[in-house]
Amino acid sequence: MERWRRAWREGGMEALASKGPPKLPRLSDAQFAELEGELSRGPAAHGWEDQRWTLLRIRAVIARKFRIACSTAGVWRLMHRHGWSWQCPARRALERDEHAVALWKKEVWMQVEAPRRRSEPSSSSRTRPDSR
Repeated sequence: MERWRRAWREGGMEALASKGPPKLPRLSDAQFAELEGELSRGPAAHGWEDQRWTLLRIRAVIARKFRIACSTAGVWRLMHRHGWSWQCPARRALERDEHAVALWKKEVWMQVEAPRRRSEPSSSSRTRPDSR
């Protein structure tokens, strides 16, 4: 609080004006355009087996390509600032055999699943179970 008062006394309104964001983006727009080009090539082109871009992988590409170290949160802010969003991968594997799954549900699951109790009238009283 004292710092602001001192700034007001010494510089007036100009001293209290914002000097911009506390931290400027680490990558310029031209560098981000290059990064987008690298990302469009896919993770396999950068040595990863599957086709998912994670923040850690993007961070590694930035470190390799531009020699800039940044945090995972910084990568998220950078991507978000440029309109990128996270994507949820499909839940089912490409190798999934739907016929085998249906057969398993029909034959095996019926044996594994516990039989359900029949619905009977019950009492809500713990002390008098027969009362209705």
